[in-house]
Amino acid sequence: MSRKTIIIIVLAVLVLIPSIYFGIQRYNHPRSVVTDETIDSMEIVEVPEPELLYGLPLDSFAVEGNRVKRNQFLADIFLKAGVDYPTIHKIVEKSKPVFDVRKIKVGNHYAMFLSQDSLKSLQHFVYEIDNTDYMVVSLTDSINVYRDIKETVSVPMEASGVITSSLWNAMTDNGLNPLLAIELSEIFAWTVDFFGIEKGDNFKVLYDEHFVDSLSIGVGKVHAAVFHHRGKDYYAFNFEEDSVWNFFDEEGQSLRKAFLKAPLKFSRISSKFSHSRLHPVLKIRRPHHGIDYAAPSGTPVYALGDGRISVKGYQKRGGGNYLKIKHNSVYTTVYMHLRGFAKGMAKGVQVKQGQLIGYVGSTGLSTGPHLDFRVFKNGKPVDPLRIDAPPVNPIKEENRDTFNVFIEPLKLKLDSIALKQF
Repeated sequence: MSRKTIIIIVLAVLVLIPSIYFGIQRYNHPRSVVTDETIDSMEIVEVPEPELLYGLPLDSFAVEGNRVKRNQFLADIFLKAGVDYPTIHKIVEKSKPVFDVRKIKVGNHYAMFLSQDSLKSLQHFVYEIDNTDYMVVSLTDSINVYRDIKETVSVPMEASGVITSSLWNAMTDNGLNPLLAIELSEIFAWTVDFFGIEKGDNFKVLYDEHFVDSLSIGVGKVHAAVFHHRGKDYYAFNFEEDSVWNFFDEEGQSLRKAFLKAPLKFSRISSKFSHSRLHPVLKIRRPHHGIDYAAPSGTPVYALGDGRISVKGYQKRGGGNYLKIKHNSVYTTVYMHLRGFAKGMAKGVQVKQGQLIGYVGSTGLSTGPHLDFRVFKNGKPVDPLRIDAPPVNPIKEENRDTFNVFIEPLKLKLDSIALKQF
């Protein structure tokens, strides 16, 4: 074997030995095997959800907010942001199906989403149409205009109050949404005489209130309420039966009765039912078989219950414009001194309970705007305030246990609410 051959063999061995060694070490190294323990020990990094404003990621833009100024038009805002006239024209045209940009209001908020580079170019423009709706103009790849709604949050609320003058004032005195007065008046329309509210009457209510951006936008669902009126507690529980929500008292009787308590809202009684009343115009004593509700001219008048119009006309003897509604074989109601009739009112027309039928006026023999409202039972006049209409549609017997379980915590919560007094 020559010396040259020996040298080549030695060099080959010197190269192969390290390669074999490192290959064996890599194969046997514990980190080369991924086990369940390895996965469990790995740190999982959660990527936070991007913060959104009007559905747009805040971290992707520089946002500038402002309000529409007096005599400021949409074009003024876009020109100031560097948008040219041809683009503004396209924006106006694309906005037409979404919102009439000529109707932007002074004081309404808008926001500009600008690029984060040195150019600060307008990417998106958002205009708040009202408390809930807003319009978005996107100027990225192409012009896109759409309308969206802010997230509405329903917050469970409880409220109470003692009435010193009126239900409406009790709401405002207690810092409550006045619309809650409307809700309660409709819930208890068949059980509480809101024209005979007495000082010291009180209420407690569990309900939802809708908020957008921490701003209340209205009263939502009323879950339960109790109205203390003339020494008696009237409960109302909102319960679903046969996929329909209705209010029932604690005994499972429906709060909806055959008749409303009154044919109009938030007024006052100026004259009660009487067999001998001094007529304000004729100055003679004669029977007044009805209730006079003093109210501003044009106040809506509603049908006391389901029925059919038997007479629509003008009573020359003093009643002026009037309607007569026959409800069934027993009851008939009459509405007099109307300024006018609701659309569609005619003899023979079927009306529903609470349906608009006319407007308070002063036609006929009248000293001022009011509604002369009368009720006849079997053809004889009766005091409207003394009608005790039976409830309808009580809780079905098969749902009675479910109903009792449902209302128990609501009643306990209502009873535990402390009355606020001012």
